Amino acid sequence: AAGIASVLTIEGYSAFLLVKEEEDVPLKDRVERVKAYCRHYGTANVILVSVHVNAAANSGWQNARGWSVYTSPGVTESDKLATALHAAAVDELEKGSYKETFAAGKQKPVRSDWSDGDPDWEAAFYMLTKTPCVAVLTENLFQDNKEDVEFLRSDAGKGAIINLHVEGIERYLKSKK
Repeated sequence: AAGIASVLTIEGYSAFLLVKEEEDVPLKDRVERVKAYCRHYGTANVILVSVHVNAAANSGWQNARGWSVYTSPGVTESDKLATALHAAAVDELEKGSYKETFAAGKQKPVRSDWSDGDPDWEAAFYMLTKTPCVAVLTENLFQDNKEDVEFLRSDAGKGAIINLHVEGIERYLKSKK
């Protein structure tokens, strides 16, 4: 997340880390921080990208893999940001170095749910339903899959995750002009 904010700032955007602390910050406090940004900058000028690493439901190493993006249920402006991030993830992960780590498996590098006409998954996650601005949550591979962890720890992996977020955010912002 810090890398994403740093690159966006270098490229001339106002980008902030919502959680600067090393310890966990309760969701309610995170939502209040987003609302403060919305009051300061105007809700239409704020987007929230909540960056996470996914995990399967069991203990030990798992086979689940891939990148995905979530929005709140229903058709919202957030779907447009999610679609832009998804397209950037396809470009970065399905056409880039991460693709090779998937060669032997049946899964795709980017997970999609097209059941409602767009690629994002919908969930009533607290951060997505309680913030007044455009909001998405990205799951950046799996922390309990060996290959995903190796990629995420590598310079190439960190760069890919940063690049896809920056590219997706920029695509979304340019589409609004």
